[in-house]
Amino acid sequence: MTILVTRPSPAGEQLVGRLRTLGRVAFHAPLIDFTPGADLPKLPQALAQLNDGDLVFVLSQHAVSYADSVINRAGLRWPSHLSYYAIGRTTALAMHRICSQPVEYPRGREISETLLLMPALQQLAAKQVLIMRGNGGRELLGNTLTERGAIVNYYECYRRSPVHYDGSEQSAYWQRAGVDTLVVTSGEMLQQLYTLVPDYYRSSWLLRCRLIVVSERLATLALELGWNTIRVADNADNDALMRALQ
Repeated sequence: MTILVTRPSPAGEQLVGRLRTLGRVAFHAPLIDFTPGADLPKLPQALAQLNDGDLVFVLSQHAVSYADSVINRAGLRWPSHLSYYAIGRTTALAMHRICSQPVEYPRGREISETLLLMPALQQLAAKQVLIMRGNGGRELLGNTLTERGAIVNYYECYRRSPVHYDGSEQSAYWQRAGVDTLVVTSGEMLQQLYTLVPDYYRSSWLLRCRLIVVSERLATLALELGWNTIRVADNADNDALMRALQ
């Protein structure tokens, strides 16, 4: 098995390092890069305006790191009177380290649907909700919290932008290297990889690779694009991806 990891840095590099330590052949080709988000300057004031028991949601480790840099530069601390939630365990731990407050997260799959099952999120009348995320993304979390009575505001803490490759050159290299397993962790990156690879290499190599994804939603998209051999990791962190790659 020769593995191509498309997960961005640093998690993608860390996954490749773990695989190589075990003697696996793995390459890293991040498809997305990150820059500060447009709403970062407004974040300190937004946090200051929240009341006791209002909710803060953080949807990725990148949101945590970019947001914390702004809070630190402003000479502020993360408020202790708020309820903090994260999309998954790794993001929750990252948030807990910077705010020193309990951070709740779903113990099942690390997706919005599982997070929304938490009992404390069922009735939110007049609660303010601040969602820290990247540009774009799904609206399910915010829309559902709004339906449950919350006043929801999104804050773009970082921006995702595609990393540009020469599609023909990279595809030929990956095929020559014997890549037969792909790790893709978002629909945006899956579509980007599919578009990057020219038609010839798409049919002769890309769609014949085994694909490791992190959600059933992503697996459905992969099926629609033409992949047949797909495995869904039991979560989105590197530990789960390592298990899926056994």
